[in-house]
Amino acid sequence: MIPRITSQDRELIRRAFLAVRNNWPPDRVVADSELNAAFLVECERLGVSAPDRERNRVLLNIRKAGLLQGIKSQRTTFANQDQYQFAAEIAVRLLERRDGVTLDDILCDPKRVAEFDRLAQEIAPGFSPLQYRWAALSIRKSSGLKPEPASRTVPAIEVRRFATAGINIRELPDENGVYLFQTTTKLLYVGEAANLRVRLSVHLDHSDNRQLARWIWENENEPLFIECHVLPAGTSKRTRRAVELEFIRSRKPEFNIQR
Repeated sequence: MIPRITSQDRELIRRAFLAVRNNWPPDRVVADSELNAAFLVECERLGVSAPDRERNRVLLNIRKAGLLQGIKSQRTTFANQDQYQFAAEIAVRLLERRDGVTLDDILCDPKRVAEFDRLAQEIAPGFSPLQYRWAALSIRKSSGLKPEPASRTVPAIEVRRFATAGINIRELPDENGVYLFQTTTKLLYVGEAANLRVRLSVHLDHSDNRQLARWIWENENEPLFIECHVLPAGTSKRTRRAVELEFIRSRKPEFNIQR
């Protein structure tokens, strides 16, 4: 059982934050690996017995709780965020969909945020964990990570990503579901299929979506990824279509018709 966070714990967490923050706000201390490690050590020293993810969750919401009145912080900015922002969004969306978690869940849990870092790094390598994490927070602040109701109503039983370079078609799921074609910087296309393996084989051979087929032909050397969302057996075409349309609405792929 997870120990209950008491009012005394909250005060100790506040003190731990003030001791290590170096003039940064709570979300920076949660997102920054070095600051967060120092914060968790200080929590331990002060006697906060809750797990790391619970300490981080309290810290992330501490300003809303009114425990930081009058405390000002410096801002965090990165000049080149557009180069990896899409990677951060895709990593968050994948974990949200696969595990039924929120961005807060991801950032507060050391194991989940490490997986988020790895996914973002695979999509757009060369940046720091803090940059990927801060990009995700920035997207949310701009209302770019709104919930996708249809996809939550029909949870995926599996979510997997594949690089198309050297792909083995037999590794693709042969169940029904929804699929997304992505580059390192944008979402190209979303579709649904009764059999993902069969449908994706058609796309990779010569897509019947002209724009996607042309992109694949003209950009054969650019990294391309497929994200497969396997849905429960027997999911109707109407339901798959609802999930597909929700993805199109919320993520705005380049080659789908917006409705």
